[in-house]
Amino acid sequence: MAFDSTSSYVATEALKQAVNAAVTLQRPLLIKGEPGTGKTLLAEELAASLNTRLITWHIKSSTKAAQGLYEYDAVSRLRDSQLGIEGVENVANYIKPGKLWEAFTADQRVVLLIDEIDKADIEFPNDLLQELDRMEFHVYETGETIAARHRPIIVITSNNEKELPDAFLRRCFFHYIEFPDRETMQQIVDVHFPEIAPKLVGEALEVFFELRQAPGLKKKPSTSELVDWLKLLMSDELAREALYQRDPAKAIPPLAGALVKNEQDTQLLERLAFMLRRKGR
Repeated sequence: MAFDSTSSYVATEALKQAVNAAVTLQRPLLIKGEPGTGKTLLAEELAASLNTRLITWHIKSSTKAAQGLYEYDAVSRLRDSQLGIEGVENVANYIKPGKLWEAFTADQRVVLLIDEIDKADIEFPNDLLQELDRMEFHVYETGETIAARHRPIIVITSNNEKELPDAFLRRCFFHYIEFPDRETMQQIVDVHFPEIAPKLVGEALEVFFELRQAPGLKKKPSTSELVDWLKLLMSDELAREALYQRDPAKAIPPLAGALVKNEQDTQLLERLAFMLRRKGR
C-alpha cells in the first residue's frame, strides 16, 4: 500500500512517508503535534483509503492497559451464581473483549487507533509492549491465547501532555505533524470549502496567522478552529464585511470565539490592540 492525500485530507510528503514506513516496518505509528492538526483524522482517512474498518480506543486518565485486552466481570458472575442464572459455569460469558482483542480477531486487517495515549498513567504504554510486539495475549480465566489473524495497522496519537517511556518509543515509528504553512493551509481550506470566495480565504488566513504569531498567546488557534471560523464567516454576511473592513488596531476579529478560547488570550489581544493604537497617535 502507499498512503496519499484523500479528497478530504491533505497529507504532507513527510506524513505520507511516515505512514508508509510504519506499515512496511510493521511498527505502531506514533503521531504527535498540536491539538487540531489532524492526528485522529489521519487514522480515519487511512482506514477509508484502505477500505477497512477503524477501531478506536479513546484513552482517559483512568484507562488501564488491560482494558484494551479484555475485562472479566467477576461481580456479575458472583451475582448470577447467587441467583441461579443459567450459564454461570462458563467463565467466557463474563469476559468482555477489549479493542485489541477486537482488532486481533477481525476478519481483515484493520486500523487500530490508540487515541491520546499520553492521558493515561505513565506505565500504560509499557504495559502494552509485549502485546504490540507479539500480536497476541493470554486470557488467564479461559486459558486461551488471542493472536492476531491479520496484523492491524496501529496509529497512536499523543498531545505531549507527558513523556512516553523510552522502551515504548523504541518500538514505534515516530512522526511530528508540523503546523501547516500558509500554502498547505490553503490546500486544507480548499478541501473543506471548494466553493469559498478567494477574498474571504485570503483575509481569514491573514488574520489567522497574525493571531498565531501574537506573543504570549496561551492557546494558539488550530486548523480545526480555522475551519469552524470559516464556516461561520461563510454564513454571516455582516461578519464577512467586518473582516474585510477590519482595523488593524482592533485585534479581536469577528466571531473570535471560534479562534480564541480563553479570557487570558482575549485580554492579551485587547492589550496588544491598545498598544498599537497608542503607537499610531
